[in-house]
Amino acid sequence: MKAQSVLLLLMLTLPTQAVCAAQLYRWVDANGTVHYSDQPPPPSTKKVQRVGAQANVVETDKESYAMKQARQNSPVILYVTECGVPCKQARDFLGQRHIPFQTKNPENVPEDAIELKKLIGALEVPVIKVGSNFHKGFEALSWENLLHTAGYPLTDTQAAKH
Repeated sequence: MKAQSVLLLLMLTLPTQAVCAAQLYRWVDANGTVHYSDQPPPPSTKKVQRVGAQANVVETDKESYAMKQARQNSPVILYVTECGVPCKQARDFLGQRHIPFQTKNPENVPEDAIELKKLIGALEVPVIKVGSNFHKGFEALSWENLLHTAGYPLTDTQAAKH
């Protein structure tokens, strides 16, 4: 049954793909009549224009509305250095979740060190700050809760599990 559905879907979409890819011609005959056709004009026709078909595409933003709202209302800042496994896990976690974030390195940038010291009272990394909330150390569940509370959407894979 599934194979029949796939075959039917292919049969329905192939003709539309061929139409979209067809070359269009524009020409004016001896009487001054303008013709448009997907067939080439008669060989005796002098002024022939090939008309490229315009794609009928709606452009979309890759970032969802929920992600935009969360990013605007609760930007994510990640305080990391080259601290090894915990900092790599922190970066990887945000990357896998497709979370836009700003990285701050308190080891190399004195202003970042001052901010981190004010935030958690120490110079320890990794630290995630989501809006006005933060968590010291990498713990996937705690970070997930911070992001969820701030309105960051789940990835498709995560949504399928819930």
